[in-house]
Formats: sequence, structure tokens, C-alpha cells
Amino acid sequence: MSWWRSGVIYQVYPRSFQDGDGDGVGDLAGLRRRLPYLAELGIDAIWLSPVFPSPMADFGYDVADYCGIDPLFGDLDQFDALAAEARALGLKLIMDFVPNHTSERHPWFVEALASRENPRRDWYVWRDPAPGGGPPNNWLSSFGGPAWTFDPASGQYYLHSYLREQPDLNWRNPRVRAAMYDVLRFWMRRGVDGFRVDVLWRLIKDADFRDDPVNPAWTADRPQEERLLPLFSADQAEVHDVVAELRRVVDEFPDRVLIGEIYLPLERLVTYYGRDLAGAHLPFNFLLLETAWRADAVAALVEAYEAALPDGGWPNWVLSNHDRLRVAARAGERQARVAAMLLTTLRGTPTLYYGDELGLGRVPVPAEAVQDPWGKNEPAFGRDPSRTPMQWDGSTNAGFSTAAPWLPLSPDWRTRNVAAAGADPGSLLNLYRRLLALRRARPALHGGAWAPLAVAGEVFAFERRAGAERLVVALNFGAEPQRLHRPDLAGARVLLSTAGREEGATLAQADLRLAPDEGVILEPVG
Repeated sequence: MSWWRSGVIYQVYPRSFQDGDGDGVGDLAGLRRRLPYLAELGIDAIWLSPVFPSPMADFGYDVADYCGIDPLFGDLDQFDALAAEARALGLKLIMDFVPNHTSERHPWFVEALASRENPRRDWYVWRDPAPGGGPPNNWLSSFGGPAWTFDPASGQYYLHSYLREQPDLNWRNPRVRAAMYDVLRFWMRRGVDGFRVDVLWRLIKDADFRDDPVNPAWTADRPQEERLLPLFSADQAEVHDVVAELRRVVDEFPDRVLIGEIYLPLERLVTYYGRDLAGAHLPFNFLLLETAWRADAVAALVEAYEAALPDGGWPNWVLSNHDRLRVAARAGERQARVAAMLLTTLRGTPTLYYGDELGLGRVPVPAEAVQDPWGKNEPAFGRDPSRTPMQWDGSTNAGFSTAAPWLPLSPDWRTRNVAAAGADPGSLLNLYRRLLALRRARPALHGGAWAPLAVAGEVFAFERRAGAERLVVALNFGAEPQRLHRPDLAGARVLLSTAGREEGATLAQADLRLAPDEGVILEPVG
């Protein structure tokens, strides 16, 4: 079984993980220092958010050089040292690849601005003004406002699906594709084990640049970009040719993985596995980020996703990331323990976001401390509260840095940190360690089949099976005790509980009585 099927991915937002040089911002040297922590936690691969040279208009997602390291984070030698040490500890390294757009300061765009005749001009998306003047169509930026900015020197608009400082590349141009594929090869030759591809579903736009239709369901409490349905500005049929090409490049190197960031409905998401599974190995499944935290809703999602997967398609699950509210903020701190068990026991590859193992929630960020450009444009949707520094111990600045951190710490950082949680046998951190160790040890959990068993009240129960090994996972999504009756549970052995139930104990009868907010993994007899 490939490592990315049986393994666990851990997302590091490098600005916020560990500062190694005392400037208040995390970097590669800091991450390297914390690699033993990650190995002990029990993860298999580190997904590293962008560390390329960048003006940091969008904190690294505006790339000025795809084959370098920003001095804020270190240099290529430090990257190579990080990769080598990770490899020695048995950890894979996945890089963030940002192919939809560059920085406005990328040499390619600087050349494209020079004139309409410049050879790089068609590397980006340019259009003449609309017949009556103004932007070529109604497409919107994801960060608010139009997706077009006027260039007075040439009299044309350029497209930017995000900030105006992030012009979109023209992926219909074969020279763009060839250059970007060489970027992938550059990093794989340095030992990178795969890529998470940013906004994969946006790479190809409608060839006729038709207006997106109005979204009749939009309300004023939602982001401005949702006023339109992205029928023509994203998810075009031709994008699957690009995904297949990306996959072929990745397959030039053994045992690499291609992961796609895709925010689409389920029926569209699964198409990114590609024909005959020749697309992304793992089209990121973010649906748990958007599903009501109830047993029935989560169970329905899991069943629908499993049913929609193409034959042989490997599932994956995500509870938090750098763009969305953390799971502890959405589900509550007590349910964060249930969420941990759900994430690590469903069939497929789980991705754990840094700090979720501490139960970090939505960290308050005062208006004067806001860094996120989206948060500045639309404060209700700012991402800073989910990007705050990792909290390592009770020393100054939580052990993250000797300088003031670039974003504030959680108010309870003196008690919510790795050192304190590590010393508490019942902490969420130690629960994650036990869950990941059990997942690694049990074939039924890291590679076995999945089947639903029950949705009863606030309980969602399912089984995992590999050969003769059969395990039952029962999760109480509620704040009240719940009862699950199944004849096959009589005599079942408790492997792990989120609520301190004695491990190794057996059920005397066919009734499993779950405490509030408790999840249990059982091994039935026979």
C-alpha cells in the first residue's frame, strides 16, 4: 500500500509553527527543530504551506519565484537540511504548489506588462474592456471586488481570481504548462514527496469569458464572491486535461502524491480523480468543514462520499485548514475529541491541521492586529483566527519565538500548550498520539473496508474491517448519554475511548452506553 494511502498528513503553516531566528515569524529552521515532535505524534507526512520567495501580499500564495525559498523562511540549503532530517525520521514532505497565479512581481508578469507584443504577454489572462468600458465581464475576486484590474499602459484588463497582486496564469498556453511542470520536477529532484495543488479547480476558465450567473441563494452574511455562481470562472471541462498532465509529471518520480485543493460539490469533486484514476491521487475532501456537526448529518455525508467515489478511488478527510474555522471552534472543545476519533478512523487519508491536537479554536485577533488581506476587505471572513502561532510551552511567547509573534496567541496559552498537554495523560494531544498509534498498528484502520452500522439519536457507529480483523467505532455527537444496542457488542473489548473508559475492559452485555461527547473503538469477539 502506498504511504499516502496508509499514512497521516499534518499541515504546517510555516509562519506560525516555530520561529528559529527570533523575528516573530516561523521558518524552516524552527520547523526542523520540531521534527522530533511530529515523529513522536505519529504522523507520516508534513504538508508545508508556501515558502517560496514572495512579497507576502497573500502570505506566500503570491509567488515571485517557484524555485527558491523566501529569506523570511530560510534558503535552499536549509530546505535541503529539513528534507534530509525529515527523511531520517521517516517523515515525507509535501509542498504547496500555487499554479493558478503568480505575484505581480514575478519576472514573467513584469515582462507581460512591458507590452502587448512581449512573448510573456500570453502567459497571463488579458482582455479588452467591455464595449461600453469597464471590466470584460462580471467575474468576482475571492477576496472581494472585481476579478479584473485595468493596465493603463496597454489599455487591457488582467484577470486575478484573488488579489490584484496575484495575476492569473493562462493555463491554455502550453508554454505556461511546460514551465510549471519543470517547477514540479525541480522540487521532486530535491526529494519532495508530493504536492498539494492550490485552487486546482480554477486553472482553466471559460474560453468565451461569459458572465457568471447570479446566485439566487446569496445573502448579505455570505462572502461577496458568492453573489455569483462560478459557472464560467472555474471548474471547466478542460481542467481535467491539465490535472492528467500534472499527474503524469508527478508519476515520472516513484511513490509521489498529487493532492488537489477543490471546493466543489461532491459530484464534481470526485471527477478530479480523473478517468481511470489518472487525475489527482487525493482531491481534497473538505465537506466535513461545511457539514452540520450532528450524527445524522455526518453519517449521511460519509455514506454519500463513499458511494460517490470512483472504483479504486481512495478517500480522504479534513477537519480544519488555514482557510477555515478550526474544528474546535465549530464543534466545541468537548466534541473536538470525538472529531479526532472520527478523523483517524474513517476510511482514507486524514489530514491534521497544526494546533488541532491542542484544541486550538478561534483565537481573537484585534482589528489593529489583522494581517489577512481577505480579513481586511471582509472582516467577517478573516482567516487570521485559524493561523495563530503554535503554543509549545508556558515560557515567553509560548516558546514560539523570542520576539512578539506575528499574530496573537490564544488567551489561555500558558495552559494550552504542548508541554502542558504532554504531561496530562487525558489531554487531547495524548488522545491524538494514542489514536495515531492504534491506526498505524491496525490494518482495519489504516487500510481496511468501511461500512455503516447505526445512526441512533446522537450516535454514529460504523465498522472497519481487514481480513479477520473487525473493529467498531461509536461516536456520541451529543452532550447527553447515549445507548447503542447491538447483539454483536456483547463481550467486545475496549481499545480506546475519548472519555477515559478503561482500555481492555469488555462489555458485559449488548448495550454500549456512551458518556456525553464520548467516542469508543471496540473489538468485537468472534
